[in-house]
Amino acid sequence: MTAKPHDSDPDDETTYEGPRSIYDVDPPDEDELWFLPPEDSQGHDDFLPPGPRVDRRVLFDPVEWRLAQADVAKELADLTLTFGALDERLRVGPTGWKHRLALMDVSDLGWWTGDRISIDRLALWTGLRIGATGDDVQALFRAGWAVRRLTSGASPSEGGWQMGLAAFLDRMTQGIDEVPESVADLAEVMDKTQDLHPVTQSAIAFHAWRAVSQGPGHDTEAAIIAARHAAGMGRGGALFMPLALSGPGALRGAGEPDEKLRAWVRGAGQAALAALLHLERVSAWETRARTATDDLSGRTPPVLVDVLTAWPMVSAPLAEEMTQASRAAVQRNLDKFSERGLIREVTGQGRYRVWAAAL
Repeated sequence: MTAKPHDSDPDDETTYEGPRSIYDVDPPDEDELWFLPPEDSQGHDDFLPPGPRVDRRVLFDPVEWRLAQADVAKELADLTLTFGALDERLRVGPTGWKHRLALMDVSDLGWWTGDRISIDRLALWTGLRIGATGDDVQALFRAGWAVRRLTSGASPSEGGWQMGLAAFLDRMTQGIDEVPESVADLAEVMDKTQDLHPVTQSAIAFHAWRAVSQGPGHDTEAAIIAARHAAGMGRGGALFMPLALSGPGALRGAGEPDEKLRAWVRGAGQAALAALLHLERVSAWETRARTATDDLSGRTPPVLVDVLTAWPMVSAPLAEEMTQASRAAVQRNLDKFSERGLIREVTGQGRYRVWAAAL
């Protein structure tokens, strides 16, 4: 029997349908309309045409970082105290200590950035401009730049963030007539953080530069910018705040501002403490070395002690350059230092040997 539509009573709501066809579709289920936002979503207007709206929130909101700074107030105070002790130690100590810490921090930083330049190679490059190969010459260039920026020159914020940062990064001396967009972007971010602690500002500078800058060296630049700016809380003894001497914990912060800042403060505090303890060992070694070599004649022994204090690792060519003594005199004194237990040879090779103070 063939079904037909009803035609008797117009008010009768009963309908008669035939068997389902292969062309029939299921009625739409309003609970499964994928193109509609879920009922519990916040802000249905974001899904209206022409589509989802761009997130217009400030990337680095000073208010969020101010709240994060309040949450780590105790840790921040501990870091400030430790850095103050390091700053005073460097202010009254030998000039070579700053250079020593810079070499160590940059070398350790390379294990996070991927450059992986050992201290002995970095020392040869910064001291003699030798040791580069075709594979890692750019990494050595970056490491050498980092050492120079940590030990001399103005901070990236001196004279204003925009011009100070451009000069700090050598952007204006490379044929560029106008300030790069990335520099202007970071300057805009940092100009809104003037009322925050220098350590908090340095954390923002680090993460902001990684966000707005591009290129193989932007991680190194971000760390050096932050390290130099954070040292502004001191009295000029320490030109930078160590970041990697105890591992890259400060550099691995991710997530919300409170998570980033907590990791930054904790890692920087550990690095500053490691630097302070290292200088204590260096100071004790220097006193012991001068006493143990007091009987040696000539001008080379005391100068060699200064070199071994300023450089974590020393090769014969580097010692020759730094002491301005002959190769024979340098080698003779290195052998005497080794015999008296003041230094140790770290390569275990017969050629291209490198020595370090036996702290």
